[in-house]
Amino acid sequence: MQVLKFGGSSLANAERISAVAQLIKQRSDAAKIMVVLSAPQGVTNELVEMSELAFLGYDFKESVAKQEQRLTGLVESFECLSELQKNKLKAQLITTSEKLLSLLEGIKLLNFCPDHVKAQIICQGEKLSIALMEEVLKSDAIAATSLDAMQCIRSSENYLNSSANITTSKTLFAEQIAKKPAQVYLLAGFTAANERGELTTLGRNGSDYSAAVAAACVDAEVCEIWTDVDGVYSADPRLVNSAMLVDRLSYSEAMELSYFGAKVLHPKTIGPLAQYKIPCVIKNTLNPEAPGTLIDDADKSGDAVKAISSLDQLTMLTLSGPGMKGVVGMAGRVFSTMARNNISVILITQSSCEFSISFCTHSNALERASRALQQEFDLELQNKLLHPIEFKKNLSIVSLVGDGMKKQRGIAAKFFASLAQARVNVVAIAQDSTERSISAVIKAPLCEEALKVCHENFFTHALSIDVFLVGCGTVGKALLAQIQRQQTLLADRNIKLNVFGIANSKRLLLSPDGIALDNWERQLSEADSSFSLVNVSRFVEENHLVNPVLVDCTSSEHIAVQYADFLAAGFHVVTPNKKANTGSVTYYNQIRETAQQNRRRFLYETNVGAGLPVIDTLQGLFNAGDEMLRFEGILSGSLSYIFGKLDEGMSLAEATKVARENGYTEPDPRDDLSGMDVARKLLIMAREAGLQLELHDIDVESVLPEGFDADGSIEQFMDKLPQLNNYYRDKVALAEQSHKVLRYVGVIEDGQCRVAIEAVDANNPLFSVKNGENALAIHSHYYQPIPFVLRGYGAGAEVTAAGVFGDIMRTLSWQQEM
Repeated sequence: MQVLKFGGSSLANAERISAVAQLIKQRSDAAKIMVVLSAPQGVTNELVEMSELAFLGYDFKESVAKQEQRLTGLVESFECLSELQKNKLKAQLITTSEKLLSLLEGIKLLNFCPDHVKAQIICQGEKLSIALMEEVLKSDAIAATSLDAMQCIRSSENYLNSSANITTSKTLFAEQIAKKPAQVYLLAGFTAANERGELTTLGRNGSDYSAAVAAACVDAEVCEIWTDVDGVYSADPRLVNSAMLVDRLSYSEAMELSYFGAKVLHPKTIGPLAQYKIPCVIKNTLNPEAPGTLIDDADKSGDAVKAISSLDQLTMLTLSGPGMKGVVGMAGRVFSTMARNNISVILITQSSCEFSISFCTHSNALERASRALQQEFDLELQNKLLHPIEFKKNLSIVSLVGDGMKKQRGIAAKFFASLAQARVNVVAIAQDSTERSISAVIKAPLCEEALKVCHENFFTHALSIDVFLVGCGTVGKALLAQIQRQQTLLADRNIKLNVFGIANSKRLLLSPDGIALDNWERQLSEADSSFSLVNVSRFVEENHLVNPVLVDCTSSEHIAVQYADFLAAGFHVVTPNKKANTGSVTYYNQIRETAQQNRRRFLYETNVGAGLPVIDTLQGLFNAGDEMLRFEGILSGSLSYIFGKLDEGMSLAEATKVARENGYTEPDPRDDLSGMDVARKLLIMAREAGLQLELHDIDVESVLPEGFDADGSIEQFMDKLPQLNNYYRDKVALAEQSHKVLRYVGVIEDGQCRVAIEAVDANNPLFSVKNGENALAIHSHYYQPIPFVLRGYGAGAEVTAAGVFGDIMRTLSWQQEM
């Protein structure tokens, strides 16, 4: 015989009930089957609500009438039923409603709802499912025999959450089946009877357990649990989009998963199946062809971790104090007290010094648990032998489950590294002695982030980068174009890079699904919010993003002074904006301290050499124990171009004009010719080398000599610039007499920094640098007398954007762990 259980979602409407009937018909052609049915979707919840309304003294008649009306509509929607069948079912609905009204009226009058009365109320839905399915099958010429669950399943005395006595129930099932031989049996789930023959229920959502008990009692060849999902997933698919179907689980793994929150199976279901070695298959009524998940006594997959589960709405209670140390029986008293008060203990931890015991329970049991502990340890609490009982509310448990965990080293380390990556603090830890599961208690609001990162690291191995771009100028536009072009390649490397936010000075565009980069400008023009840390942080929190990256492609000081705040809020910061790194030394150090404290990255490779790997190279040298003795470099692509053209005989005014037209200079060339851009880059280099300097400590020689009037508009300035042609023609000629060329150079030496026009000869590595190239010569202990030289183009939006893109990629989680 096969046992098939159908849950409420499989019985939600006429279409689904008819589909279940067809499945029953197909199966019954090949084997005897026992079908266990839940109540139609929502019915049991409505019945519970009615009993609570009556208990509180509120009117319940409208609720009863609405349910009867809805279920009558369900009956009427079956075209396959005859009028006689429909009338029969509607008469049963009327009888049920009358009984409900009688029981509920009694509860309201007494202002009391005994458990045995509540049990009678909340099991009415399953009876309706049986009656309805019997008539639907009959309309298709399938004879089905109903078994009374109270005559088949003997349970404990608990009216609302009883456990089955399988030994006794085996005999009862055999007797009932012998009396009613049939090919198809129908059995109401959730329902049983105690030794006195009184109706009991097997706990909310207990129809799974009913099916498992029935399968054990009839020695079924398989127990199938039909629901609205394809099987057990590696994580809750409602929280983790990348959750994958698990094809096979052992009984022990399924037990752990159901215990720690997996919604597919009731926690008590696995016990009878494991005891009698009955395979269980989780199937989807909406997708019956899907293979589902097989649960049996053999694990042949070899995966160390099968799934990640979470359990919510928990509270941790901690009993601690000097009166616990060395006192025998304290733990026994704690948990005996919980047992006497029917309080389930989910997880236990104890300090090695025996100073404290902590345990988790469901939050709705907190008041009872607190009161019970206060009464049990009243004497110790009064005499200060125990500290006041501590409560930590709004907690969740995240658990890794897998039989293969004990065979593989490093699982726990990877688990806790993943939690750290998600910026989750662990409140408590527990691992069972079989090493089949490891659990961490965490704050509930962070549970979804923890699940996503753990699932990413243990299953999909897909790395996430969640970008928020500020600044849509030439560099920002080039960066977005590069990201769009690279999406396919990144996907092939299992990297998910999504741009979730784009902002300019006026608007902020956010999209929870990622912004389509083929028309982002139109979308941004229609956005109605503005950029702020509050707005972006709220978006990250609401969408549970795990690796947010702020990319600042502006030159704004207003944005730069917020970097520390963004880092503290959990963002990586990537930027070509030099304002933060050239602000005060205090802020420079604060940014780095904040990044380290929050395990975030502050990346600014393009601050000095655009696409050249300057910062990374310097940090690598210094980390290896090297020390910079002297530095000289051409750090401005625009001035590299201009001074190179002076070598070729072009005038300063003409060279500046061409450089401006080619996009090498800032919109206002005075920003380049002043030398302050080079000074800022040199300051960053000096600070990377450990010098605690401010911008005003740098000696800067402007390209524009003293006495030259640089005031006025940009065009007025450009008209005045030819006045310097002869001045620079003479300087170039003087340098040529010594076989030298003029270069605009930044120098660090003996703790001092200067930016100046220097004449260099052919032996200097900067001699041939021109046409917009940058070049940096680093003289160090490791690199002397020949310096370490970096050289390449240092101007242009594409080059800078590529450098920013490279920094974005360095925020990947595997690099965080290095």
